[in-house]
Amino acid sequence: MTPGLDTLTRVVPLLTKAAMHRSTIVLLFAGLAVIGLAPTRAAAQALPKPQVASLIARVENNVDEFRNYLEKRGENARDAGSAAQSSGRRKGQGATESQKARASNKKDALDDALGELNQSTNRLRRKFDATDRWIETKTEVERVVDDGRKINQALTRGSYGAEAARLWAALRTGINDLARAYGVQPLAI
Repeated sequence: MTPGLDTLTRVVPLLTKAAMHRSTIVLLFAGLAVIGLAPTRAAAQALPKPQVASLIARVENNVDEFRNYLEKRGENARDAGSAAQSSGRRKGQGATESQKARASNKKDALDDALGELNQSTNRLRRKFDATDRWIETKTEVERVVDDGRKINQALTRGSYGAEAARLWAALRTGINDLARAYGVQPLAI
């Protein structure tokens, strides 16, 4: 056999196997797309503007409720701490400075994220009310969802209790319903 022919006889079967492998992959993805299992972007739902306005109002109300809870929780913690200190009841040595700083940083991160969510929700409301085609405010909904992700991260880093978890679950559900209406990827649970 000649050297060129020998190489050719070894390469042709490899090329044929690679082509068959490629065609198998293409057929697999085509099949998944047909049955709806291929990864796709979320599709926007065709909802009337008043229904979308209701979803936005629900998110706004849940943001306010969550914010009020965190403010009351902070006030109650300060009151309980000062009452225990004035009565002389203190358990152990109390928190160290580094523990206090860490707790303060977590609280500040959550407050900042909640403030950003409140701003993005207000921006969404202003732009939504000013337009006839509500889908044009999709960018603002994406910001709301992104700000919701920041709160989700802050909450998973700290222990805020059952009431905070309940309020966040209601707020997250509202954000996800709004995201689905706009065809935006919802928050993870």
